[in-house]
Amino acid sequence: MKTFTSALLVACLSAASVLCAQQAIPTLSSPNGQLQMSFAITPAKGAPANGGGQLTYAVTYHGKAILEASPMGLLLDDETPLGKDVTVKEAKAGSGVDDYDLPHSKFSHVKDAYNSVTITVAEPGNSGRTLIVEARAYDAGVAFRYVVPQQAALSTLRVRGEATKFNFAEDDPIWALELPNYRSSYEAEYLPLTISALGNQGGVTSHILVGMPLLLHQPGVAWMSLMESDLEGNSSMYVTNSDGGWIGHELNVLLSPRWDDDKVAVTGTLPHHSAWRVLSVADTPGALAESNVVTDLSPANRLTDTSWIKPGKASWNWWSDNIDNEGRSGNDNFTTATMKEYVDFAAQSGFPYFFLDAGWSKQHDITQMNGRVDIPALVKYAAKKNVKVWIWLYSTESKDQMKEAFPLYEKWGVAGLKIDFVNRDDQEGIQWFYDTAREAAKYHLMVDFHGCHTPWGILRTYPNVMSYEGILGMEQNKAGRRDTVVERARYPFTRMLAGPLDYTAGGFENVTEDQFKQQNTAPMVMGTRAEQLALYVVYENPVPMVSDAPIHYKGQASFQFLKDVPVVWDETHFLNGYPGQYATVARRSGTEWDLGSITDWTPRTLEVPLKFLGPGSYTAEIYADGPNADTDPKEVIISKQTVTADSVLTLKLAPGGGAAVRMTPIDNGQ
Repeated sequence: MKTFTSALLVACLSAASVLCAQQAIPTLSSPNGQLQMSFAITPAKGAPANGGGQLTYAVTYHGKAILEASPMGLLLDDETPLGKDVTVKEAKAGSGVDDYDLPHSKFSHVKDAYNSVTITVAEPGNSGRTLIVEARAYDAGVAFRYVVPQQAALSTLRVRGEATKFNFAEDDPIWALELPNYRSSYEAEYLPLTISALGNQGGVTSHILVGMPLLLHQPGVAWMSLMESDLEGNSSMYVTNSDGGWIGHELNVLLSPRWDDDKVAVTGTLPHHSAWRVLSVADTPGALAESNVVTDLSPANRLTDTSWIKPGKASWNWWSDNIDNEGRSGNDNFTTATMKEYVDFAAQSGFPYFFLDAGWSKQHDITQMNGRVDIPALVKYAAKKNVKVWIWLYSTESKDQMKEAFPLYEKWGVAGLKIDFVNRDDQEGIQWFYDTAREAAKYHLMVDFHGCHTPWGILRTYPNVMSYEGILGMEQNKAGRRDTVVERARYPFTRMLAGPLDYTAGGFENVTEDQFKQQNTAPMVMGTRAEQLALYVVYENPVPMVSDAPIHYKGQASFQFLKDVPVVWDETHFLNGYPGQYATVARRSGTEWDLGSITDWTPRTLEVPLKFLGPGSYTAEIYADGPNADTDPKEVIISKQTVTADSVLTLKLAPGGGAAVRMTPIDNGQ
């Protein structure tokens, strides 16, 4: 039997007796008791003693406040805020366990317990509007959402935004994804700031639009992240600073406005539920990345047959600018013959896929080819090599021609769709993601979303959604210097909190920071080759591209790791790290363990215990920075040693360096 305390008790001591007649709201505790979420009704100063007030919540971790009393509610079009003047009608406590498979994520199976509370509030009077708050507490975080039930006081739903605030107890350091507006590809740096730095820019009142996920750190108390889950029927959440000055630690929720009516964010009929607002909490930043709360809160798998969904690595023509086996490149080299060479490379390397990028279709018609690449012929050629082809699509044409194009692609034998330049996450835009995933699944097509919002758990609902961009990826090297080893060391603790990321690693033209020059053909990559190898373990992506040209991998011994490393995992452990500095991640696939470690421009020697290994001995194949990797970043030393769970690996990382390790069990004849 669980014991709950009333968050109304304190309020009852000072408010009118009618407030005390309300049903008590139980304090919500995580199963391990370390996280607590409390609720209260706070009367406005000078308000009549009718028992009504603002619905608020607060959160503690290890008994210390991380969120102080923060308002809750919805902002409705041409209506007063729903949640500002309410009384508690009912509050029910509950519990449950999320128990499900994730076929291509950081854990193959998830089993997370939670406690819950459902709170029904209503405005005073018989005709007052009603709002329901559903909240859950896991050991890894808390979450809540709003439900607007059918009621006489509301005939339709027109939501302008939310009254939700996150009133953090301190001026926490943050890593913020600052975005220019609601029409972006989420391709920006995660800037290390503090909450107060979002306001008072340049000494004047200012507000910054911040996308999800947001990483926060309350020193000595907790690491936290803000995210969202189950967006179907809704628009996406952003946050901004409430106070434009320098004293505020409070963030407001903003919703991406509809394109067809920017006065509102969400319209529809009742009943309606919002997306989940997710606050993950942990003792270390790596523990946040191990959490599955976002998929816990997502609807269950809707596909009855998933046997055709196959993760795997892919060759790719676009990154190198169509370089063929003779070294020729450019748009004129974007031909069926050259693409067959990339198929051959995939087959020779044991990769199941080739990603064919932009330019194969006629403008505005994704069912017609431009004559330069014959998709059906390429797909048939690839099939003979046991390789399947993914094709690139522009999102607008995909939306308009989905019903016509998707069955045609299945007829051709296409494996998947890389859909690009989405650049919207309003209500209609979010629905497009679900419609695309559903329609693609009908025709056995996997999906990789690019130029898009960061993930929010849809991969559990539609497992054919394999990956997403939503990141300042390696493509930036073709045009500038924004892709750096510092950003790469931030992503495990920021962008990757939300889910898989298609960073498109594998660049083998490795250079130092001083040697780097931007170029479209045969792009350079700052940092060492060993770091590029390590990214295939550090980053989560079930369909990673091996991005460079086949001729750049030819004769390179370190390419063997890219051939061998798995792409799906049974479990994941973050072993060490700090955002923007370094990260070490270990992942298990069956009986094999793989480890990746990366660093910023600071060279590091890391002592890594291997306690996560199972019993027995393992052969560790280590791809490490060579002794001259600080000046010759392509230098990789490959070695082998026997390790056990009692072993400690010493990893010496060069500036911008890394290490990649495969650990396979030794058969002792038992």
